Formats: sequence, structure tokens, C-alpha cells
Amino acid sequence: MIEIPKPEEIYARVIGHVDNKTTDVGGEIWREPVKNYFSQTRFEAELQMMRSIPLPFCPSAALPEAGSYIARVAAGTPLLVVRGDDGVVRAFRNSCRHRGMALKDGSGCARTFVCPYHAWTYGLDGKLKHIPGAEGFPSVDKSDHGLAEVTAVERAGVVFVTQQEPISAGALDCLPEIIKPEQRVFNSLEFVDDANWKLIGETSMEGYHIRALHNKSFYPYGYDNLNIIELYNRNALIVFPFNRIERLRDKLPEERNYEGRYTQVFQIFPHAHTSVLSNHTLFIILEPLTPSSTRWVVYQLTNEGEEVTPENLEIARRDADFVQDTGLLEDRAAAKSIQQGLASGANEYFTFGQFEQVICNFHRNLNQLISSAE
Repeated sequence: MIEIPKPEEIYARVIGHVDNKTTDVGGEIWREPVKNYFSQTRFEAELQMMRSIPLPFCPSAALPEAGSYIARVAAGTPLLVVRGDDGVVRAFRNSCRHRGMALKDGSGCARTFVCPYHAWTYGLDGKLKHIPGAEGFPSVDKSDHGLAEVTAVERAGVVFVTQQEPISAGALDCLPEIIKPEQRVFNSLEFVDDANWKLIGETSMEGYHIRALHNKSFYPYGYDNLNIIELYNRNALIVFPFNRIERLRDKLPEERNYEGRYTQVFQIFPHAHTSVLSNHTLFIILEPLTPSSTRWVVYQLTNEGEEVTPENLEIARRDADFVQDTGLLEDRAAAKSIQQGLASGANEYFTFGQFEQVICNFHRNLNQLISSAE
């Protein structure tokens, strides 16, 4: 497991940039063909790649007890992910082995999974437990008709699912502890935007746009184009400092409290990120639906070390509402606007510069893995 910079290191780097009017920069320029944001062929190649790597599915905290399950589509495939009585998370194709109907939708807690069509019943381990009117299926061996399982692993507080033979470790080879064991999910939501998943994802990968796009929401509390960036193979850490971090200048190192002085965003390849904000943590998955539409899967969690009390939860909810109703709305509007203009012919390529090194790293790795999956 990797280590991310400690708060005192982040503080020192931020203050250095403030004093020198600089920011972390990359060493490359990336030109991404605009057609890759609307091409059906490219979209299908991206889904194929996603099925061939460990794909972020949810925070472990979203499956807190035996029987906790989440049923949703991931990379175009309906999946059912559940925590068993033994505490192990397992993932199955969400399709009854009789006639193929989905067993569950959404999330909840169950002791068994009963197909709504004919009531074939499965255990939390995916084994077929009961066939109504079993005498009508004399040749069916229940042991051969369990749910179709795919690979699920928990790493760094996140559940990853690999649907087919993997072509790489995806995000797994360079992860810090993202979600801590004591963190709790206090809300989750889903919604769909008319924009390619990459356009939406790119809005969280750089701070070059903060002053222009978030001039009344985030910018009054932060800086113009000042970020701390660390690349971890396919993953990346981006720190968005608040200007109140400068209040620590006159304090001794041992007196400095770094909490609430910056937002820390960790990009989990290819389509998820977690944001540690002042009073809550966001875990976001951008699930591709079509070349021009994306489902947001959002989990709002308590912060690390935060005691779960009614008062603290109310503070976390207010923090979450502010982020959801201001900055995220602005990012979503930008991505949808770009999507609408893709076919105008104005751009053959989008050019990402040295302030956008996380995006450059993302596209380089995405292209490499798509080539490997072909």
C-alpha cells in the first residue's frame, strides 16, 4: 500500500507555491481526439477494457453487514454484490439461472435472493437453495445452477469487481487506504447526466478551471490554479488548498491543525474518485451508459476519525448539500455543454496542458489498456 504526502508536507508545498506564484505542473501535452467522446466504437472498447480490470464498484462501508447488497449495472453488466455471513464480499451476474430475470435492484439487506419470476432462491454465497416444484426439473442439479460469480476483492476500503480475465491490475497496484474502517455511509444517490463519462471525470482532475467556473462557489475560499499533484501509476492525488491554510504561518509546527485547510481528491482509475472535504467524504463512480450519458453513483461518508453523532451527521449533511448544489452543479453543466458541442466540428482534438497532468496521465493509461484489451 502506498503512502500519500503527510499534512505537514502538503502545507509546506502549498505555502511554497503561494509565495512563488507557482503550482505543480506536468511534463507533457496531450491531444485527445474529440471523436473519442462520442464514438460508439470507442465507447464499446472502453466498456470491454473496464470489464477486464478490477473496477471500483462501491466503498466497503456501503456493505456494512452480512446480507448487505448492491445491485446495479457496471460497465454495461448487471451485477449483484453482497457481503456474506463469513464477512467476504462476493459479486455475481444479476441474472437468475432459470430464466435470467434480475434478482434484485438497488440496495438493501437480505438473507436470500428470491427471483421475482418463479421464486428460485439463492443464498448469500450464490448457491441455489430452492426450486419451487422441483419435481418438474428432475435433471437439474442445484449445485450446477448457482449464480454466475465474478471476481470481487476489497482493497483500501473499496470493493473492486473484475468481470472477465484481467488484462492488468487496474488501480490495485498503487492505492493508499482510501476509506478508513470507521467511516460510515450516511447517504447515497444516483442521477444521470447527458455527457460522456470522461468529460465529467475530467472536471475533478485539475484546478486550472477553479477561478473561471467556480468563481462564486469554490474560488472565494481557494486559489487560482494552485494544486499539489502526485501520480501513482494510473491513479492520482490532487490537493485543492483553501486560502485559510495561510493562517497557520504564524503557528509552531506542533500547533498547526491541518483539518479543513484543503480538499484531497484521489482519482481511482478509471472512473471513480474520492474527495475528502471539510466535514464529509465523497465517493463518486461515473458509470458509462452510452457515449453521451453517464450515471453518477455517489456515496456520502463521514470523515476519518469523526465520531458518528446526530450533531456531526447534520454538519456533514450540510457540507454535502453545499458541494452537491454548487460546485458539482457547475462541473456537471460544463460537461454537458461540452457534450452538446462535440459534433459541431470546432475541434478535432482537445489539448490538455501541463496544468492538466492528471488528465494527460488518465488518457495515456486509458489508451494503453484499451489497446491491450483489443
